[in-house]
Amino acid sequence: MDMETITENEKVRVAKKIKKMFGHIDQRTAEYCPIRDVMALASDKWSILIVLYLGYYPILRFNELKKKVYGISNKVLSEKLKFLEADGYLSRTLYPEVPIRVEYELTDFGHSYLQKLLDLTEWVTQYSDIILANRKKSGKSTTKVF
Repeated sequence: MDMETITENEKVRVAKKIKKMFGHIDQRTAEYCPIRDVMALASDKWSILIVLYLGYYPILRFNELKKKVYGISNKVLSEKLKFLEADGYLSRTLYPEVPIRVEYELTDFGHSYLQKLLDLTEWVTQYSDIILANRKKSGKSTTKVF
């Protein structure tokens, strides 16, 4: 699969966007970088999988999510759900039943993030052959499957 050629104009346009994002921040003294802070949570493998599964299954309970997000511990899942809820990606509904029932679903904000994730996952799918070939060439062909 051949990659599309990136023109110099496109590279310049991207560089300008990045400068606009970071130009006002002195990286040597900044204690807080909003992009790094938000991306650290929103782009880790567990959060991405949680958002993708909640995009496919509109409402999931904790144990259903745990089964779908294979390999995640209860502690990490609970942590990620709290952070995603606090940032507004998902909502948590508690039903005062015995036993207590808790359901999670994406908010409108979470759905807007899901759209961006889908763009990225489509890109990964489109170029996975190239990525795997490059890994093989570099001797880094083993990957950890999660």
